[in-house]
Amino acid sequence: MGILDALDTGTGALRAQSLRLDVHAKNVANVDTPNYVRLIPILSSTNQLGFGSSVGSAINGVATLKGGVTFSGVMEDPNLGEKIYKPGHPDADENGFIRASNVDPSVEMADAILAQRAYEANLALVNVTRAMAMKAADIGR
Repeated sequence: MGILDALDTGTGALRAQSLRLDVHAKNVANVDTPNYVRLIPILSSTNQLGFGSSVGSAINGVATLKGGVTFSGVMEDPNLGEKIYKPGHPDADENGFIRASNVDPSVEMADAILAQRAYEANLALVNVTRAMAMKAADIGR
């Protein structure tokens, strides 16, 4: 893995974690919105090699360990919020019920903290890689 590959992996992960944080912020903002369905961020690995083939290529002296993470989108939480009887509400169904939001603020905050820490770790990767590139440029002078 070269310096540019490491930078590409780090910046891709920064984008993915940033979008993940945006989803959690939207969920927290809509915790009291009737009929709001919690969104779950989906992250995917961009690693094209399995673990076995990665180890095999490393043993043979060819390190092709490219990979990373991408934000693949969101899916709606299949669990529904509780039904609340509010016959005068504009979003009420024909029986006068609305659905409460199915967002649990403590779960969202815990997930947001994990996303923030992953973002910080990838930012550190980018900074260390940048410092390595600068040192290599200095040595080359």
